[in-house]
Order: sequence, then structure tokens, then C-alpha cells
Amino acid sequence: MAKEVLQKHDLAFSSRSVPNALLAHDQFKYSAVWLPVGPRWRSLRKALNSNMLSVGRLDFGQNLRCRKVDELVEYCRRSSISGEAVDVGRAAFRTSLNLLSNTIFSKDLTDPFSDSAKELKDLVWNIMLEAGKPNLVDFFPILGKLDPQGIRRRMTVNFGKVIDLLSGLIDERIERGKSDQNADVIDVLLAACKENPEDIDRTHIERICLDLFAAGTDTSSSTVEWAMAEALANSEIMKKAKAELEEVVGKGKVIEEADISRLPYLQCMVKETLRLHPPVPLLIPRRVEDDVDVCGYTVPKNSQVLVNAWAIGRDAGIWENPLEFKPERFVGSEVDVKGRDFELIPFGGGRRICPGLPLAVKMVPVMVGSLLNSFDWKIEYSGIGEFDMEEKFGITLQKARPLLAVPIPL
Repeated sequence: MAKEVLQKHDLAFSSRSVPNALLAHDQFKYSAVWLPVGPRWRSLRKALNSNMLSVGRLDFGQNLRCRKVDELVEYCRRSSISGEAVDVGRAAFRTSLNLLSNTIFSKDLTDPFSDSAKELKDLVWNIMLEAGKPNLVDFFPILGKLDPQGIRRRMTVNFGKVIDLLSGLIDERIERGKSDQNADVIDVLLAACKENPEDIDRTHIERICLDLFAAGTDTSSSTVEWAMAEALANSEIMKKAKAELEEVVGKGKVIEEADISRLPYLQCMVKETLRLHPPVPLLIPRRVEDDVDVCGYTVPKNSQVLVNAWAIGRDAGIWENPLEFKPERFVGSEVDVKGRDFELIPFGGGRRICPGLPLAVKMVPVMVGSLLNSFDWKIEYSGIGEFDMEEKFGITLQKARPLLAVPIPL
């Protein structure tokens, strides 16, 4: 059914159902995530794909990504010396945040060695949480003005804080002129704004950046956290991954993107993490603008359509022992996460596939591999059950309790 919706009838299902929460700051009018497919959506998507996520731009940013992963490992090394536990999700969030902020603005938004990003992480998580909550107004639009659960009101506050931060960074760049090094993303977007003001304006630039920070930080960091949690819970898997890393890269070294293709077991671990813990469990809702016939059923005009990637990844009809974390199931398998194999669609599929996929498939294995190869790890016992895998749902899927683990020097 996912293949029917995301591939065969992709165009018919390519509109969005906009939740009432996204009316805050008129985000739905400017965001490439929520705009309907049309000229404006295409120009924004093109700006993203050609300016930030093209092969050339990603290759150009490789050294920067490597530097950010080095900082993550160094942060863990400091904790290992003092014997303190690392909040893996939060540390990975700082790395993802600084990686994005350097790609866009050529600067860190948070100190990589302290918890100065806490407020921003909480802001991003609150945005995802509010956007993912069932909202009475979406079912009974007559309640719109009342906003009985206060979801839109809280979204307005959260969006406002992030937009103020981004607006200040854009002002700073306009005053200072182009970045010192090669043009970063904000330079390219500001240049596009001058050339084609009818296609992209200042507000669009702010909202593209908001989309990128909201969608690109939390999803990557939660995948890293889940992968590390599963490795810690399964000692045999941890041993296999570390043995492969030692053989291919050398014990204790930070891995580079060029190493990934020679680390098939690590790649299988990341795929298995995305199968069991897809970052956006219900993907982003679709909507049909006309009646559509799918497999003999009529999907009525204006229906909202949810694709449950979480349930597909745990379907016993597709996967053997689906609740077991078993990277070996992907050894020698052609199944990939790029939207062509519908039993594994953590990034969606079709024309509205997540544009951040090329960056995520580079970053997540490098972060997980470097953490596993640089230290031995032990879980910090919390008294709740040593390997607590409980989930909490927003639009994204997080560990209900953060993974606290102690890095042990090799």
C-alpha cells in the first residue's frame, strides 16, 4: 500500500494535510515541507537540492563534518577521563546542530564541549512534540479560534524564538558581507533572493533554515542514540561492529566518510536502527485533492493519508523476528533506505522524499562508527531496567529516557 501511495499514485498523494499547529507564524505558507507541489515548492526544493544537498556541496563539506565528529569524540574523551556518563543523544544533537550551522552560516551555534545547546534542543524537541500531538482542532476545525489544547499558542512561542535567532544570524551576514571562505548556504540563498525576489525572499530563507534545523538535528541525533542503545544492549553485535572497525580503520581512530563503503556491518547496523526506530514514524501526512482509486478502494477527496513506517518495519509478514535487533538480516541484502524498497522507508519515498537523506546517510554511520571505535562503553545504571528501550512519540521518535553511557578509554 505504501508503494501504491508513494510511487504509483505519488502525484495524487503529494499534497499535505496542514496541522493547525503549523498555522503558527504562517509556517505552512513558506515551508518546503508543507507547501503543495507547485512552482513555489519546486523553486524552494531546487534551492535546497542544488545549494546544500547536491553531491558537489556534500563533497565540499566533508572536512567540516570530519572536524565536527572529532569534536564529538574529544567531548567523550574528556568525560572518559573524569569517568562521567555522556548523554549520547544530547552530545549527538550538538554535533548535528553545529554541522548544520557551519554548513549554513559558517559558525558553531553551540559550544561543542558544554551543554550550551540545551535550550535550542528543548525548543526543537518541543516543536516536534507539539506538531505530533493529536489536536482536537484538526478534527473539529470550528474550534480553531479557541485552540483548546493551546498547541498553536505554544508553537507560536517556540517558532518565534527560533525565527528570532535565525533572523539575527542572517542580519549579521548581510552586515558583514559574504563569508570569508567559499560561499556557504546563506550566501547562496541571499544571492538567489537578489536574483529572483519573486521566487525566494527573506522570509523564505528564514523558514528554509527553520525547516533544516527542526528536521535535520533531532532526527540524526535520535538515530545515533538508538543505534548506540541497541549496540550496548546487544554485546555480540557491539563486538562484531568493533572487530570490523578495528580491522578496516584501526582501533581507536575516528572514521572518515570514505571508510563507510568498506564497513558493511556498520551500514547494516544503521539500516536495522532505521527499521526498528524510524526517526519520523508516521512520515509527514499526505492529502488527496480529488477522489483516488487505490487497489479498488476510493480514497475520498481531502482525506489525510498516514504512512506508518514504524509498523511496516515491525511487520512479521515482511521481517523474521521483527522485534529483534539483528543487523545480519541486511548482510548481502539489496534493500536500502533510499525510497525504492517500500519495506524500509524511514525517509519516505516519491517526490516528497526527505531532502536531507544524502546528508543523513553520510553523517549517522560516521558518528556511530567513531563512537564505537574510539571507546569501550558501559551503560550508566538508572534503576529503571538496564536497557530501557521505551519510546516517546512526537513527529519524531525519541528514547523516552536519554541514553547515559560511560566511555571507557581503550
